Amino acid sequence: MRDTASYASKSSQSIGRLFGAGASPTRSEFQRDRDRIIHSTAFRRLQHKTQVFLAHEGRHFRNRLTHTLEVSQIARSIARALRLDEDLAEAIALSHDLGHTPFGHAGERALDRAMEPFGGFDHNVQALRVVTRLENRYAEHDGLNLTWETLEGILKHNGPLPHLVDLAEIPAPADLRVATYASLEAQVAAIADDIAYNAHDIDDALRANLVTLQDFIGVPMAGPIVEEVLERYPDIAVKRQTHEVQRRMITRAVENVIATGSENIAAAGVDSPEDVRLAGRTLVQFSPAMAADEKALKSFLFARVYRHEDVMVPVRESEAVVERLFASYMADADMPGRWGEAGRAVDGADRARIVADFIAGMTDPYALDEHQRLFDARPDFR
Repeated sequence: MRDTASYASKSSQSIGRLFGAGASPTRSEFQRDRDRIIHSTAFRRLQHKTQVFLAHEGRHFRNRLTHTLEVSQIARSIARALRLDEDLAEAIALSHDLGHTPFGHAGERALDRAMEPFGGFDHNVQALRVVTRLENRYAEHDGLNLTWETLEGILKHNGPLPHLVDLAEIPAPADLRVATYASLEAQVAAIADDIAYNAHDIDDALRANLVTLQDFIGVPMAGPIVEEVLERYPDIAVKRQTHEVQRRMITRAVENVIATGSENIAAAGVDSPEDVRLAGRTLVQFSPAMAADEKALKSFLFARVYRHEDVMVPVRESEAVVERLFASYMADADMPGRWGEAGRAVDGADRARIVADFIAGMTDPYALDEHQRLFDARPDFR
């Protein structure tokens, strides 16, 4: 097994699982977490959940599953360079979107509005519900029975929670300490997410003909790389130019994070995972200059891609689908199987929680199937 740094999480020193599972003769505790996530139903559903572009818009756009796999690859690369536990970083990366609704962030916004009287909806907390309660594969317990370190990373990979989160219904082997920072492995998963969607959303936007490569000239982070590629390879196909831009963006972002993270770790003087949690700031991040460039790139993408009318038409309709499903289920709990039985047995906040769990677990096609069943109408988002 590869040596890791003193500040890396140690599988052998894990706080453990809620239910004892015994030691594996072939895998570390964090490897087992990764494997349990990959084999879960929620993980497979990600292939039919929207990233940015809905499935009807083309077969080659990224979905939640392909995005998740890209994040996990980037996370492993950074974790290895920083001498962290790659398996924990990968487990957190693979599970970070398990709580996402159908239709991407549009569905999440709609479900959060619907759940506002009952405490709102947060996809990171929902991911915890998935891995601790809603997955029902094992003979002796609900959930995937993941280690404390993976649960902490799922909840806090973006940093300490700025608001009080009700974790009363989240079974965990120990307090998840919402006010502290998460492990470096969790921080790696978070920055890998940013790197992946910056580069890949550009790729998808170009594929959708919402922008051209020339549109990025002058845009921080992407612009200089576009100019390099167009100057060096002016006569190759656009799709090859696009891939060259994408891979260079990812490489430079990863290298920047590794260099900056190494400097921050050394400056903070952390010597253990606990030192990391109490460091008072995120240590694995972009340099200040690249962070400013990334913020400018995101502003460009919001204005030219995420808020483009061709994107917003299906966004608005998908939000309406989620809102209508929620209202219908709250009225009479007409949900299939055990969901309907559970929903009809309660009302108010308890029913809302069941409805939110049911909707959040849907794939895009299943949400549309349910809308067809309940309202005899199937939006095509065109």
